[in-house]
Amino acid sequence: MNLFATILTYPAPSANYRGESELNRSVIQKVTDGRLDYPIFSPESMRNALREILRRYDLPCNRERLHDEEQLAVRFADYPDPDEYADDFFFGYLVAANGKDRKEIKATLEKNRGEARAGRFSFKRDSVFRMNLAKAIEPYRHNAIFTQSPQDCTPKEVKKFANDSKSNLLHRETVVSAFQYPFAINFEDCRDKSDWTRKLLQAIGELNGVAGNHARSYFEMAPASIIARLTESLVAGYQTYCFKPQGRGPSEGVPDVVLDVLAGDYPGEEFFVGGEIVKRGLTDEQLAALEAKGVTVDRDPRNILTGIAEKVLGAPKAKGKE
Repeated sequence: MNLFATILTYPAPSANYRGESELNRSVIQKVTDGRLDYPIFSPESMRNALREILRRYDLPCNRERLHDEEQLAVRFADYPDPDEYADDFFFGYLVAANGKDRKEIKATLEKNRGEARAGRFSFKRDSVFRMNLAKAIEPYRHNAIFTQSPQDCTPKEVKKFANDSKSNLLHRETVVSAFQYPFAINFEDCRDKSDWTRKLLQAIGELNGVAGNHARSYFEMAPASIIARLTESLVAGYQTYCFKPQGRGPSEGVPDVVLDVLAGDYPGEEFFVGGEIVKRGLTDEQLAALEAKGVTVDRDPRNILTGIAEKVLGAPKAKGKE
């Protein structure tokens, strides 16, 4: 059984890319769609945030982000092991080794883990959890914010670090928009890790801390709305970047896939719709028609993710029970 879903965030000001800059200008990453540029979040940044959330849920994770280094840095607890670590299982890995290095790694694993576990080791693994970049609903319109850093007048006998002694004008690109991103997962790949999979779906429902610049820009990537399809099909079969800017008419801004389900183009019982689109995006007549088609509708997008997990994986086991 395959799950295909698209998440739409709440709109908010965003100025959270902290990669390469042009002089004092902090640049938002963008992609061109047609004739316009749209801000994006990379899937790598979202996957990293999901790792950190799974770690907060006390799931065993191999990779840990180090925040007090001179550059982006991570630390691994061990060689990759998808049976032992949730992040290795869901997000995959690559051990860049060949020839002599591979033999040495195999020998080390046999010594430290035993032949059985060493025999299961692989040098690379595809991601079980698939996702694409998050793209803004609204295009970038060349907005920017200017702030000024103060002059550092700390006395020399106290100052032990090299902050700039001059005041600087800081220039950062800014956008106000919601973002949408699709993800997919095959539950057959996760049968042996059902508890981890439930936690992954919970993490998507609470996704936050995705990009940098958190001191100045708080932007949640948790779902405001969700459209999902649970199907035996190997493809979603519809435009996964399905959300549109809010329209004025009863059908303007409604995702095409919703209208297509209403038209009978898709089996309604495979679809789940939740969040703001249920609260304010659809008319009462449209909601009633969706439910008549067998679509699961809920005002809370997190209930959609929980319901899908229970439908496929069963209810979670009570603590203390086998």
